[in-house]
Amino acid sequence: MLSRILILVALFGAMLYASGTIEGEIVKQELNMSAIVMFLLFVSGTLGITYWAAKRTKTAKDFYTAGGGITGFQNGMAIAGDYMSAASFLGISGLVYLRGYDGLIYSIGFLVGWPIILFLIAEQLRNLGKYTFADVASYRLRQMPIRTLAASGSIATVILYLIAQMVGSGKLIQLLFGLQYEVAVVLVGVLMILYVTFGGMLATTWVQIIKAFLLLSGATFMAIAVMAHYDFSFEALFSHATELKGIEIMSPGGLVSDPVSAISLAIALMFGTAGLPHILMRFFTVGDAKEARKSVFYATGFIGYFYILTFIIGFGAIVMVFQNPEYLDLAKQAINGGSPILGGNNMAAIHLSHAVGGDFFLGFISAVAFATILAVVSGLTLAGASAISHDLYASVIKKGEADGMAEMKISRIATVALGIIAIILGIAFEKQNIAFVVGLAFAIAASANFPILFLSMYWKKLTTRGAVIGGSLGLATAVILVILGPIVWVDILGNAEAIFPYKYPALFSVSISFAGIWFFSITDRSEGAQEEREAFNAQYVRSQTGIGAEGAVDH
Repeated sequence: MLSRILILVALFGAMLYASGTIEGEIVKQELNMSAIVMFLLFVSGTLGITYWAAKRTKTAKDFYTAGGGITGFQNGMAIAGDYMSAASFLGISGLVYLRGYDGLIYSIGFLVGWPIILFLIAEQLRNLGKYTFADVASYRLRQMPIRTLAASGSIATVILYLIAQMVGSGKLIQLLFGLQYEVAVVLVGVLMILYVTFGGMLATTWVQIIKAFLLLSGATFMAIAVMAHYDFSFEALFSHATELKGIEIMSPGGLVSDPVSAISLAIALMFGTAGLPHILMRFFTVGDAKEARKSVFYATGFIGYFYILTFIIGFGAIVMVFQNPEYLDLAKQAINGGSPILGGNNMAAIHLSHAVGGDFFLGFISAVAFATILAVVSGLTLAGASAISHDLYASVIKKGEADGMAEMKISRIATVALGIIAIILGIAFEKQNIAFVVGLAFAIAASANFPILFLSMYWKKLTTRGAVIGGSLGLATAVILVILGPIVWVDILGNAEAIFPYKYPALFSVSISFAGIWFFSITDRSEGAQEEREAFNAQYVRSQTGIGAEGAVDH
């Protein structure tokens, strides 16, 4: 294993050298050596964690859930590290930089789903499941159709979420090393595949914990540095920002201009959080339901604090980056006018780090931003791979008779496939704000994953037929409306006008999903449906008490 790690380090260095040679003619700024050194130190450190974890990852349970030995506090930090993604750090701060006050809708929206997880899902999920949320959804329903649908929803969510991380990481590496965007995305995709293939959940967890601590520390320093310039007066900060960008940055309506879009976005962010497969998977890494509850409690605190900081960071970028020639793309400014910044709006936080802390702090924040992306893509890829290997291969194809080693082999193959898909789509979505792309992922999770998971735990009349038809309708509606909406149909495919006028389809797709599940369940008169309803009471007792759950303790 050590020899393989050394080979990977050498390969990584060779790719950097080769890429730098190819791109040397179009580098537009001097390389930041402190950023590069910290970046390489972090990569080396995470490879060390991967090596350590690989020696302790011997079974499928180790690979998927780190053996269930993570404490509530550790898991809370890891969840925060998993959730505070590139969309949060780069995308939301970029939205606040671009639109001001309106960016706050994302900061709040990404947080409001956590009370649902805390009070309605975390404990029940841990008591009923093993590796994936499909274990819960199929607990009393037929395995094959439910797992197939759950895996489909998970994979769709994972791929969209991966796009956002790849865009953020590509822009970051492009800025640090002066590489072409496409080369940077390929580089990050290769690293992602290597970490997940060798490290499993244990390595992913500790990378997420370390990254959460570093990100919270760096964001705190940035926010304090910005406020110190204005004697910790929000009034002075906002007044200066409005002088630069106009009073409209303090008004709502720039991002979400109509009630349908506002409600749809709120539904996507609230229910989507509770349907994200890489977040739900983390509750299986703790010993019991009590630790699962602690995980959510700690995670909510860390995440809420972080989103307050992103709002300050976004306004800090307005006052310190917006008209600073050092951070502007002069070529674009000459063509289009305005004040476009190097790397696009997603890099506002990165430029702010240089403005408040110089080259050294830029190096630190850049390394942390890469750690952010690495931690999230590791969790995402692991969740997608587990959906393929555990839900589709082991449970559907092999009908529960596959051994753990075969599952792990399929999971690693799936990791490579997901990595290739993420690279291709990351290049295609280069121009999109990554918070928008994550919003689409949340819409898929809210439409396909959350309704089935929630109703399987709380509604006695749910049947396999209702879950499959209703969930499929929700998934198909969300995917189709995303494709026909403005982001894909106009911005990506280049059509003049979108067929579906709203960016966020969750209001429609979630409603269709719940309505479909309800209707096709209550009209199901089959013998199997009656048995599924009768099995609800036993499932409910276990979900609430933990009796019979793996690792359960007396409550």
